[in-house]
Amino acid sequence: MTRPLILAVAIAAIAIPFMPSKSDAGILSRACMRSDRKAATRPMCNCIQQVANQNLSRADQRLAASFFSDPHKAQEIRQSDTRGHEQFWSRYKEFGTVVAASCGHLR
Repeated sequence: MTRPLILAVAIAAIAIPFMPSKSDAGILSRACMRSDRKAATRPMCNCIQQVANQNLSRADQRLAASFFSDPHKAQEIRQSDTRGHEQFWSRYKEFGTVVAASCGHLR
């Protein structure tokens, strides 16, 4: 193998496990677009997804996406005393702050 090919294979071997699967790719964007919210435009939903990809794990993204169809679930998670829910909510609040700063211009 040539050196560039070896490098490309090595990079792919490292990167592929961290790439979202088709079932996870764009989960927040899809949930956003399916919602009945007036602000749910393609640019806004795509921006939200980009921020999510940088700030939330896939599991966090799946949980956050569920809030679009069940807003009360967000309230339950926020008020939960479960350590995992508290940790998620902390990450989710930070995510919301970044979304507001990064995507607010798309409203």
